[in-house]
Amino acid sequence: MKITFDFEKPLAELQQQIDKVKQAEDKTKVDMSATINEMQQKFEQTKQQVYSNLTGWQKVQISRHPDRPYTLEYIEMMCDDFIELHGDRNVGDDKAIIGGFGSIGGHTAMFIGQQKGKNTKDRQYRNFGMANPEGYRKALRLMKMAEKFNKPVITLIDTPGAFPGLEAEERGQGEAIARNLLEMSVLKVPVICIIIGEGASGGAIGIGIGDRVYMLEHTWYSVISPESCSSILWRSWDYKERAAEVLKLTSAEMYKNRLIDGVIKEPLGGAHQDPVTMAASVKKQLLKDLKILKDYNIDQLVAERIDKFCSMGVVIEDETPAGQEPAVTQE
Repeated sequence: MKITFDFEKPLAELQQQIDKVKQAEDKTKVDMSATINEMQQKFEQTKQQVYSNLTGWQKVQISRHPDRPYTLEYIEMMCDDFIELHGDRNVGDDKAIIGGFGSIGGHTAMFIGQQKGKNTKDRQYRNFGMANPEGYRKALRLMKMAEKFNKPVITLIDTPGAFPGLEAEERGQGEAIARNLLEMSVLKVPVICIIIGEGASGGAIGIGIGDRVYMLEHTWYSVISPESCSSILWRSWDYKERAAEVLKLTSAEMYKNRLIDGVIKEPLGGAHQDPVTMAASVKKQLLKDLKILKDYNIDQLVAERIDKFCSMGVVIEDETPAGQEPAVTQE
């Protein structure tokens, strides 16, 4: 069953009209190619208009489309081979986070990412991509293994957040994420992070500290989801669309605010429209950065990574006494 969002209804209606004309052509054997071509042109124009003017909430919807490729699919399409590694050597193997060594364009790298699942059974198995503490500890174990063998780390982020259950908190969810932030900031190998879907809160940032951080065009990255923000500020989910705009969570806004290093363009309509092309674009960006980062001095790499994240959100307060005009500073 094809999922159609509200803003995509004009496209669905046009497609239905085109299909009806094609059926009529087959039934009557009358040449209607001119009409079909004209309708097809209108469809393409409408499609361009719709996806070129998406709101923040609409991008959130696309990022959650169940047909979007997930971490394992990207790895399968980008890597020549992949060996999955399991367990945190403490509690167990969290299925919400997968990781292992893979070969990409002649480079061996450690791939780590959240995996949501494609159907109900798989989603339950993967806990909807919401990792427990052992998931983040598994990710850290794999990062340290990559560091030991001097291999770069590539993380693919797609999660509605870390698992908020009582048992996760009892096992140290906050500590596990905080430990990852600390260790990733000083990891002595190149680290590249890509948000391929949802990038929510600590669940995303727990594997999101890197020398290069990218977002796919129709993804989001924020401290909180629009629904949760709406429920906290307005005591209702009815304001989720407004929250999505206020949070500035889209790839364009994140790049504008210098919180990410770039945006990877998606096929028209989203990554799910053409997963192979999307994976090729991600692979191209990864190979470009791996080629650059492998020549960096390790101390320089770590220093620049720390400086990048420490400079985020810095505010310079105006200390001008009340009643005086602030001095104009020219750079």
